Amino acid sequence: MSFLWSTVSFLIVIAVLVTVHEYGHFWAARKCGVKVHRFSIGFGKVIWSRTDKQGTEFAVSAIPLGGYVKMLDGRNEEVPDTLKSQAFDHKTVAQRAFIIAAGPLANFLFAIFAYFLVYSIGIPSIKPVIDEVRPQSIAAMAKIQPNTQITEIDGVSTPDWETINMLLATKLGESKVDLTLVEFGSNIEQHKTLDLSNWTFDPEKQSAFGSLGIVPVRSKVDMILSKITENSPAEKEGLRKGDKLYWSDNSKIEWHTFLEKVQEGKPLTLTVERDGVWFDKTLTPELNEKKRWFVGISPTFYPLANEYRTELKYDMLEALQKGVEKTFQLSWLTIKVIGKLITGNLSLNNLGGPISIAKGAGASSEIGLIYYLSFMALISVNLGVMNLFPLPVLDGGHLVFLVMEALKGKPVSEHVQNVSYRIGAVLLLMLMGLGLINDFLRLN
Repeated sequence: MSFLWSTVSFLIVIAVLVTVHEYGHFWAARKCGVKVHRFSIGFGKVIWSRTDKQGTEFAVSAIPLGGYVKMLDGRNEEVPDTLKSQAFDHKTVAQRAFIIAAGPLANFLFAIFAYFLVYSIGIPSIKPVIDEVRPQSIAAMAKIQPNTQITEIDGVSTPDWETINMLLATKLGESKVDLTLVEFGSNIEQHKTLDLSNWTFDPEKQSAFGSLGIVPVRSKVDMILSKITENSPAEKEGLRKGDKLYWSDNSKIEWHTFLEKVQEGKPLTLTVERDGVWFDKTLTPELNEKKRWFVGISPTFYPLANEYRTELKYDMLEALQKGVEKTFQLSWLTIKVIGKLITGNLSLNNLGGPISIAKGAGASSEIGLIYYLSFMALISVNLGVMNLFPLPVLDGGHLVFLVMEALKGKPVSEHVQNVSYRIGAVLLLMLMGLGLINDFLRLN
């Protein structure tokens, strides 16, 4: 995956979601009779614009990381008496609240629509069947058995592993979680309770279900070499097609673990079995043209059996229902994650920034449009929830001031608002900076 591809994919996501968000504010402002000076996608110098019959300038600006809707507002400019009825600050508290809330609401509606399309078209998936339960794990302690399918978590349906991972992630910091399972191919339910009192996991390094000791049914990978890349470290070391690789202590190699070790860029001491003869080899990773470490081998892959494959596809009404459910679940997950970050149950090291989003955008777009659309829906939900967070400078902070105005019967003083906005801006910049630092650390 190239840097350029990720960047372009990221900018498309940002452009679409910012447009959706700002259009929410714009549409609500028009409905409430507020004059809009400018609808801008991006900040800084205007590189393209046009003005409609109502005097609103629609612009695309040079810095594509955001956007804004500039409305007629007596707090920022002189408003003639003839236009005061069209000024934002002359509208009722309810109207102003509606205009502010319409931005995040548009993000949620976009997510629902995106998931509606995804579920209408259909998205390939894998049934959540357990292949293995790791010894001494939380799942093993609960006596969960292989070849069982997870159907519900705390009463919520789990059609795929993505949903399971999402629901389990919301349980971090709780004492227990209830799983409903059936033996694969059977309808007889089993109910198991997982003890989460000592459960911790790093979302960057493992899945929630993986940290509990649950290994899903997946394509099998055997470390019998099926291909050796020409002029690669493996070819230089004399490895051949058909060789079977083990760690130096003769233990089995997991393909995903091997890939992680390769990316460390350090020499790997391996044991090779060839025609009944065992011998040692040392593979030294090299950097390829994409600046990724590689050794030039391909293992033998065995595709997943069709009985474990499924497609999440529904009729229009059910697809819409699933879209609403998915958007609600993601919103609740985002809220809980924010809460756990605040309380310290989740490390701030898990906070991601634009690089993480760009990588996700690039990866999903390479897989296919459906996955890219799902990713956009996810980011749209996050954008909607984050903007409702009661931090000054965000939509949620503005709503808090309006609630206080409604309770007091008069606006919060300009001085208090200005100080709050400055504090909010600093805190927001610090969070963005932390996310960016975490992104750079993950690159190493």
